[in-house]
Amino acid sequence: MKILVTGGCGFVGSNLCLFLKSKGFNVYSLDNLFRDGSNLNFLRLKKEGIKNFKIDISNVKKVLNLPKFDLIIDCCAEASVENSHKDLSRVFNTNLVGTKNVLLKCLKDKSKIIYISSSRVYSLNDLHKVINFKKKNPIKINKEINLNFSVSSPKTLYGFSKHASEELIKEFSFIYDLEYIINRCGVISGPWQFGKTDQGFFSLFIWRALNKKSIKLIGFGGYGNQVRDILHIKDLSKLILIQIKNFQRKKNMIFAVGGGKKNAISLKKLIKMCENNLKIKISTVREKRTSKYDIPYFVSSNNDLKKIYDWKPRENLESIFNDTISWMRKNKLKLKKYFK
Repeated sequence: MKILVTGGCGFVGSNLCLFLKSKGFNVYSLDNLFRDGSNLNFLRLKKEGIKNFKIDISNVKKVLNLPKFDLIIDCCAEASVENSHKDLSRVFNTNLVGTKNVLLKCLKDKSKIIYISSSRVYSLNDLHKVINFKKKNPIKINKEINLNFSVSSPKTLYGFSKHASEELIKEFSFIYDLEYIINRCGVISGPWQFGKTDQGFFSLFIWRALNKKSIKLIGFGGYGNQVRDILHIKDLSKLILIQIKNFQRKKNMIFAVGGGKKNAISLKKLIKMCENNLKIKISTVREKRTSKYDIPYFVSSNNDLKKIYDWKPRENLESIFNDTISWMRKNKLKLKKYFK
């Protein structure tokens, strides 16, 4: 099987490329190398003989002129929630126009698509109501978000672009019999995540702690009680492999994908993990207010994945943390030089 991974030099894309290559698939990457760190991942792929097509996904002519593929895994996205309202054209051209171009390519090749969507497709207003949140009190982790949860607006402009792409995929499936799988992912982490803001709080906090820098606790009083669940990139890669192998039997479905309740953690507890591991005291800065886009709680339900694929995350919070911080330790000098 010949597979194209769009956004193949990003964190998720590059790890998927290398994992699927190790399983015997003929894998290619598409990435314009625009984002910081993409060149480092490009070198990883090149070393393993994975070709990258350096083109912008919004260029439909260049996308359609690519070689024929059996499956496209669409990981390409401008993923920063906060930047989505500052550079709307780039977000929409990459996330929505880019997916449209990928779908046209799928029709041309008669190929399938696995779309990496986001937990940000869910309604902000409803997410704020999912728990009884009191700023000073730790949150009880007892609720998971599943596919029955509201996707009404507002949901952030980034989330809107991802949900619009989902709807476009379903339209193409209805009209042209396109075969698809959509995975709505939350926070994903692990080795080769660089600790940048747009990659999520987990690797960002670890990187700042490793460099003995202060950490900002932003919003909801600045107490650090917000909760997210974390998924190891290794577990996501294994899920994608299962989906590929079962595509003919299980297709045209949407899944919520995340670490679940067992892998949920507050910002404050992550800081404590960093302090215990590094044997240091981390300085924190409280910012009581946050943007309209922020939410106090998100934990994914994996019930459908368990039922359909007998899949659940195998890596726990401790192993995700240890794998991430160990990799950062080994590559600290290189990363400092690259990300000035």
